[in-house]
Amino acid sequence: MIEKPIEIRTADGTADGYLYQQEGSGRWPGVIYYTDIMGIRPANREIGKRIAANGYTVLMPNVFYRTTKPPLFDFTPDFTNERTMKRFGELAGPLTPEAVERDAHAYADFLSKQDSVSGAPFGVIGTCFTGAIALRTAAALPDKIAAFASFHGGRLYLDNDPASPHLVLPRVKARLFFAHATNDRTIPAEAIAKLDEALAAWGGRYESRIYGATHGWTVPGSPVYNEREAEAAFAKLMELFSSTLKDPAASRSASSV
Repeated sequence: MIEKPIEIRTADGTADGYLYQQEGSGRWPGVIYYTDIMGIRPANREIGKRIAANGYTVLMPNVFYRTTKPPLFDFTPDFTNERTMKRFGELAGPLTPEAVERDAHAYADFLSKQDSVSGAPFGVIGTCFTGAIALRTAAALPDKIAAFASFHGGRLYLDNDPASPHLVLPRVKARLFFAHATNDRTIPAEAIAKLDEALAAWGGRYESRIYGATHGWTVPGSPVYNEREAEAAFAKLMELFSSTLKDPAASRSASSV
């Protein structure tokens, strides 16, 4: 497996990150993989490699490049203390909906120019905080993103908020997969139910599943990592990508990049 450090020129600066691809001169469907708010670290780098090993070229950008390069924390985060929450605000603050969509175009353009990427449509993955970023990416690039997955994505449905991520659904053409947790304060059961109603009204292809786990359950090394449920969700991700990114019929449903 090849792991390449990369830099991407964006409208707002230079994003660092990694590109993952198999050895050899093949070409594979492209995937944009956004990490959680803890940023790029060994656990999700291994996930990037694992996805690539299944036949994809994976771009993992540091979405927090406006603030800092990894590591994002010089202390051990504790969700119950003010210092951690202040740092979260510093990282998340610059990522307005407009900034996210600008970045999405830059990331997709970079990925499409790689020799290891085929002409098939792309997939996008969001984790935790970046579930919303992945959804906005699918909306910003409706003719390029054919598959979307969110793992314990937070704040995807916000009542009476004109910036709620679910409001971009009318612009989305991708097939969607939401993997929620039974215990997740960032998107409680009531919000999941309202998101499901919005998805049904949207009318596209989607799947919304609730796994018996706690927020953060798909990232190895996390205190709440749930291997059984994480493996089940990863299998669903591979099924989604195989049927949308590798199926020629699916490829024809989105414009070639």
